[in-house]
Amino acid sequence: MHTYSGSCHCGAVRYACDLDLSAGTRRCNCSFCLKTRMWKVFVLGEDRFRLLQGVDALSDYRARASGWPEGHVHHYFCRHCGVRGFSKGYLEMAPFNGWFHAVNVATLDGLDDARFAAIPVQYEDGRRDDWDHPPLHAGYL
Repeated sequence: MHTYSGSCHCGAVRYACDLDLSAGTRRCNCSFCLKTRMWKVFVLGEDRFRLLQGVDALSDYRARASGWPEGHVHHYFCRHCGVRGFSKGYLEMAPFNGWFHAVNVATLDGLDDARFAAIPVQYEDGRRDDWDHPPLHAGYL
């Protein structure tokens, strides 16, 4: 477990989170993740994510997604630069067991190209509500 800092493009929104990137990240082909190019890592538990600055700069979008309760996940983005840094949701099932954040890996600060390239990625077939298996073609994700 390591503490990472992250931010939006313009710097109005800043956060810190405790996570283990070596445990893996996820890329999904559902319409929302695909269009926003979300590369997520889950931060489980409210105390492992801290919004440091910019609560007033955040806008909230709640997407409809099959397999998820409507309006269940809050997708936050900076209203100034448009960058989606993280989402927040609640699921009682494992592995979530309550509140979680889905952090956009691309918004983590201080990682060089080699570090980004070394992060394990699991691909999800969200179009078919099959998050445990990759789509037939994942290279575009």
